[in-house]
Amino acid sequence: MQIREAQAADFDAIWPIFHEVAAAGETYAYPRDITRDAAERIWMQQPRQTWVVEEDGQLLGTYYIKTNQGGPGQHVCNCGYMVASAARGRGLATALCEHSQKQARALGYQAMQFNFVAATNEGAVRLWKKLGFAEVGRLPGAFNHPQAGYVDALVMYKWLGS
Repeated sequence: MQIREAQAADFDAIWPIFHEVAAAGETYAYPRDITRDAAERIWMQQPRQTWVVEEDGQLLGTYYIKTNQGGPGQHVCNCGYMVASAARGRGLATALCEHSQKQARALGYQAMQFNFVAATNEGAVRLWKKLGFAEVGRLPGAFNHPQAGYVDALVMYKWLGS
């Protein structure tokens, strides 16, 4: 397994993962019918960096890192993670999150914030807490889950600096 910085051509392999996750509507606040071009802008062009994890030439997951807010908040980054459904349960999300924290420090960020974690995404919430993130905010009914209806969205935060 190798984690490397994504190249523009990698989006051809990222798109099926992104499309599957967005179409499910269970974890990200992206339109379920998002276009490939819009997804590419969100995942490849707007972030500061995008990374992929691959094994035997197959892309299994990806994450982006970007500045969460400008000006006085520019020391806090935000990340998003996606893993192919066939590769879930293998520790890839853990590896990507740990990698992103090292990368965040290397880029000069002092903290990492996840702005909108669906409370129903129990696996992610459990993992983020295991990796040292605290739930610092709860937005009641802010995420419209396709099966569960309106559920809370969590704000999760971790100080990375010394």
